[in-house]
Amino acid sequence: MDYFALLAINGLVIGLIYALMAAGLTLIFSVLKVVNFGHGTLYMLGGYASYYAITYLGVPPPAGVVLAMVALFAFGVVFERLVLHPMYTNKVERKDEYAIIVTFGLTVLLLNLGIVVFGPFSKSPPPFLAGALIAGPLIITYDRLIAAIAAIVLLSALSWFLARTSLGQALDAVSQSRESAAVIGINPRRMYTVAFGLGSALAAGAGALIAPIFALSPNMGELPAVQAFIIIVLGGMGSVGGSIVGGILLGVVEGLGVGFFPDPNRALAYTEAFGALLLVFTLLVRPTGLFGRPHARLE
Repeated sequence: MDYFALLAINGLVIGLIYALMAAGLTLIFSVLKVVNFGHGTLYMLGGYASYYAITYLGVPPPAGVVLAMVALFAFGVVFERLVLHPMYTNKVERKDEYAIIVTFGLTVLLLNLGIVVFGPFSKSPPPFLAGALIAGPLIITYDRLIAAIAAIVLLSALSWFLARTSLGQALDAVSQSRESAAVIGINPRRMYTVAFGLGSALAAGAGALIAPIFALSPNMGELPAVQAFIIIVLGGMGSVGGSIVGGILLGVVEGLGVGFFPDPNRALAYTEAFGALLLVFTLLVRPTGLFGRPHARLE
């Protein structure tokens, strides 16, 4: 039981990081009505931004996370205004295809730039706090504990922001109907910029929090990006709350799946398969996901 409890705790930590990244991806999808295939590279950039802020600016690791989120928020705003803005005009006829091409191109560009700029070798930032918390037979490093707490704080702040602030409610209004939001005085294009910036910042936060736990590498965002797409379908397309629940659920299922797998030597190789099985089972029972709601395409 102690072994499975440890697996569940570690799965919960990873699930919270998944949820943080998936919440950003869901926010972008729900407001802009496009799927950001470059989300994994934003996660990677967040990890490196935190690393270099800690290494060269001398800031403490928690401040490195904040600086990474600020930097990627600015990057997301600039990218949305320069690259995605043509989708809202008549210059682009096939908007969905355009969004896929430019966000996938972002992945290819940033991945290759990352190899050139950051180098092909792994880097490890200093820990948030050295040591581990020992509670009887359970041992969890302070890095994982702090990352989990920080993710909970960020997800709670995001939920409060979307539900309790006028800007958050404006984002929700645009996600439901761009035309109706415009009628009551909300500028949808401004909300698109805010949503993409916030989504980029959340991805950066996830990458910066995971950096002290796992080594940084230019391709570190590939697997989390796949998991984020699974989560937004699992939780329900466009539901930020669903992505939070789905991320935590996916992390715990993957963690426990390793423990229950009959062959311990091969269990880790099938980690992603446990998430896929969870997704298939959920869609068989509830095709719209856990908290899904209909969303219109960007026209």
